[in-house]
Amino acid sequence: MSGGVDSSLTARLLVERDYDLSAVFMRNWDTRDESGTDSGCEWKKDWEDVQNVCNLLRIPCEMIDLSREYWTRVFEPSLHYWESGQTPNPDVWCNRSVKFGALVDRLPPNTQWVATGHYARKSWIIPSSSSSLPFPPPRPQLLRAVDSNKDQSYYLSSIPETSLSKTLFPLGDFTKPQVREMAKKFGLPTAEREESMGICFVGEKRKFRDFLSQYITPKPGRIVDLTSGKTVGIHQGLWDFTIGQGAKIPGLPERAFVAKKNPVENIVYIVPGSDHPALYSSKIKVKDFTWIWADTPPEGFFGPDGVHIGVKYRYRSDIVGATIRRENPTNAVVAFDRPQKAIAPGQIAAVYASDWCLGCGVIVEAS
Repeated sequence: MSGGVDSSLTARLLVERDYDLSAVFMRNWDTRDESGTDSGCEWKKDWEDVQNVCNLLRIPCEMIDLSREYWTRVFEPSLHYWESGQTPNPDVWCNRSVKFGALVDRLPPNTQWVATGHYARKSWIIPSSSSSLPFPPPRPQLLRAVDSNKDQSYYLSSIPETSLSKTLFPLGDFTKPQVREMAKKFGLPTAEREESMGICFVGEKRKFRDFLSQYITPKPGRIVDLTSGKTVGIHQGLWDFTIGQGAKIPGLPERAFVAKKNPVENIVYIVPGSDHPALYSSKIKVKDFTWIWADTPPEGFFGPDGVHIGVKYRYRSDIVGATIRRENPTNAVVAFDRPQKAIAPGQIAAVYASDWCLGCGVIVEAS
């Protein structure tokens, strides 16, 4: 439980079923690493809300401190990405390495299921007759939520099949307004709580740039107009800019947007207008690609022509048509049916077959 309305309602719905329930609150960030004190820390309010809900529902709860695991498995790798000019997605890594990794390892050995407040669904399917087993066991499918605006399967696209098998998503068939209404109906103290929108270690009350400046030394470089080759400004670090983002540079005749970054030469390239051809890519290369069913990639993936699938290359992007093929044992190449805008290296490319999320990898190049 996180202290929000989604995990609170998840707990309330499970109380009605025949489970022996207990709740876990993950503490992922230690503010003492920044300020030497816990004063004003948001996790205390979250933990208080978790306790209030659990007291109402009469289920036990405990806090597990995973701040060290989060630091080494999520935050430090993210810092390296930002420093190199890429745009990582810490939430995907947190789900894989902390929530469905370190946390699961700390749960009691008799734990059979783990329920979360994610907006996603799971179903079971019997593998095709090509299986070597005469009666193959069912396997779990990660599916998109009914509420397409809140669907979080993208953030779950890196979890392994073993973790997915034990996971329950009670909210997958509901919309966010329905969740709010049910929480009010049940009298949950978090029913009116505002939704958290920030990265957990940054929070919502400070600027991302100011936060990163505590960990990354400024590295000034040029901002170059890609159309003219002229230097139009100086940046303090590649991490201040995201592909497709508006670039606030005084003195330009037209609003400029970030088209690409060159980490070798420490250059940010901008273009005039939000629809410039340089903002579009027809192909991406993806590293560390993993299928949720690790032993059963889609037929055709290993062939020269690849296999046609759907791809989501950032959380708020649509699922678009593309062809994916293996380039080497860990990398893949994705060719889009139509050029796509503002693809940022470091982000996750999640692969779908209709509503079924098959796996993901990290974007390393867009062209």
